[in-house]
Amino acid sequence: MRIQWLCGIVIGAVWALGWTAAAAEKNIVLFVADDLGTDLGCYGHPVVQSPHIDQFAREAILFRRAFATTASCSASRSVILTGLYNHANGQFGHQHSWHHFASFDWVKSLPWFLQQGGYRTARVGKYHVAPESVYTFEQNLGGFGRDMVRMVDAAKPLLADRSDKPFFLYICTSDPHRGGGNVSDDPLAADRFGNRKQGRYKGIKEIAYHPEDVVVPPFLPDTPECRAELAQYYQSVSRVDQGVGYLLEALKEAGVYEDTLIVLISDHGIAMPGAKTTVYEPGLRSPCIVRLPGGKNGGRETEAMINWADLTPTLLDFAGLLDTKTNTFNKARLTMPARPGGRPHAKTPYRFHGRSFLATLQNPDAPGRDAIYASHTFHEIQMYYPMRVVREKRFKLIWNIAHPLPYPFASDLWAASTWQAQWRKGLDAPYGKRTVGQYVHRPAFELYDLVADPDEAHNLADDPRYADQLKRLKKKLRTFQRETLDPWELKWEYE
Repeated sequence: MRIQWLCGIVIGAVWALGWTAAAAEKNIVLFVADDLGTDLGCYGHPVVQSPHIDQFAREAILFRRAFATTASCSASRSVILTGLYNHANGQFGHQHSWHHFASFDWVKSLPWFLQQGGYRTARVGKYHVAPESVYTFEQNLGGFGRDMVRMVDAAKPLLADRSDKPFFLYICTSDPHRGGGNVSDDPLAADRFGNRKQGRYKGIKEIAYHPEDVVVPPFLPDTPECRAELAQYYQSVSRVDQGVGYLLEALKEAGVYEDTLIVLISDHGIAMPGAKTTVYEPGLRSPCIVRLPGGKNGGRETEAMINWADLTPTLLDFAGLLDTKTNTFNKARLTMPARPGGRPHAKTPYRFHGRSFLATLQNPDAPGRDAIYASHTFHEIQMYYPMRVVREKRFKLIWNIAHPLPYPFASDLWAASTWQAQWRKGLDAPYGKRTVGQYVHRPAFELYDLVADPDEAHNLADDPRYADQLKRLKKKLRTFQRETLDPWELKWEYE
């Protein structure tokens, strides 16, 4: 009897250990930087020092063609956390202050789905979406602005908890968003998030860059003002890198690094005119580095195109919570409105707009899809300028729905010394490969051949040689709007 009892204990312990290990292999960490372009060593940048992220990339899968769907913080984060374009989920622009945008009450978010599937969910750092009833996490570990060390320290109890339930950690720094404690006399460098100034962050060694050493990308003017701002940005990027290093080390110390899916992205590109708030490549193209548990396919790169609408379905697919045939949550029958803002309709299944790219993680050489889409409507409340985009591997079409209006500026981008220096020179002043006037006043349609013209400098929309391409992409764009319940699809009829 005693032998049977002991055998039962041993078998029970082995079963429990196996259950816990199986659960642990489903852990998820999603890290989101704020306004970080692909300005990292692993993406080929020759100046920015990012050794921790570079090392992580050597153990992970790096996406060369990953895109935000809108280069605006709140709107982009709503897409990341719902798998729905923001024109349908209702987070049309910024959540905070008088901007007051929020998602519709019927929307479900990634943490909600994961909780239904047995996950423990926690967030720490920048949040910037609403309402909390939609974007609900079991634990709110605090904000901490740009202080990644404090964020990670707050998350350590979650990582160390040997629960039989896997965890989902959503961790977001406010770096390298402009105005964040750089060592500078520039008033824009004052920390707008209430953190310690002059770069005094515990555990972070500030890395200063000289303006003469920066690399000015083609979409920006090579001016002293621009170089000074880029030097500050590089400094912030190096802070992000060190914070990521601290996060990865904490996962290793807790013994969960090898059991966790780790995703590193940014909400969108750099906070400079010509990138943030635009749908040009520097605004949408973003880093995406994913490490599967055990480092499977580590060190690989992929040219497959993805966008941030794909993140929620991908993470649910990894967790075993996605019906890949119907692109729906497999633990509950949910419905969504037939039209945005309406009541849920019993005959309208709750389908994600994005598609899982788990198959790409399992085979980085897979070709992926032939097009991705972007949808931007507001940034701040004063900035109404809806744009819709279809981007293929070669051609890209932008529809500037409110094109008779001058292009609006985010308050921080308008005040940026880079922009002001050129603005004061007049509409004919150069701004990258455009003029100031071309930046402010845009046509209804912009068509670019990204192979021949990667900097989007030559609009082909009025070129009769590309009339068939224009017609084809317009049709493709409108179909996308119809399928994703975009209210602005109506604009085809009367504008």
